[in-house]
Amino acid sequence: MEQSRTEKIIGIDNINKLNNTSVLLVGIGGVGGSALEMLVRSGVNNITIVDFDKFEKSNLNRQILSLETNINKYKVDIAKERVFLINPKCNVITYNKKVDKHFINILDNNYDYIIDACDDVNAKVILVKYAIKKGIKIISCCGTGNKIDPSKLYITNIWKTEYDPLAKKLRSELKKEKINYKLPVVTSSEQPLIKTGGFVGSMAMVPNSAGILLASYVINDVIDK
Repeated sequence: MEQSRTEKIIGIDNINKLNNTSVLLVGIGGVGGSALEMLVRSGVNNITIVDFDKFEKSNLNRQILSLETNINKYKVDIAKERVFLINPKCNVITYNKKVDKHFINILDNNYDYIIDACDDVNAKVILVKYAIKKGIKIISCCGTGNKIDPSKLYITNIWKTEYDPLAKKLRSELKKEKINYKLPVVTSSEQPLIKTGGFVGSMAMVPNSAGILLASYVINDVIDK
């Protein structure tokens, strides 16, 4: 992939670092799709993508990978096609699987980073435990639903979030597992627009911006910025 503009700003040594970085990306929806786009275009050449879902029409309002032409197709298959259209030399492994205690045992251990872009609390806890056990750096995305202001997104650790129901659930589960790890998370200080339970609303701005922040965290850590 042509990277002269990237080299201009970060130099060839950092490009080489990114080329050799391996990322496990879990969840390829609104958040994960944008994270994938940023990773690939920034030169990360080794990416494993995990998602069990298919695209639905309801994804069209916010998910960068969703199109009318790929409704009912598996997200991991479309994601892989997208990667190769950007960088045919990228090493991509896909798993059309749900993250659970059985699946986690078949994963390669040679990841430098895990990006958790899923909305399954149980899967998030499994990924945190896996990262701690294997000594892999991890960052998770918390709730982006019912919010419309991307400027309120920020990176902190799981114990310092506010107005984030998903983060609250995740903290509770980590406490049950006696895990006090300061998990880096992307979260929002915006109060949810819809506070009742049930159907969660979502637009393009916040999920996609959250995905960019997830990727930025990894990329800047690789190049030591």
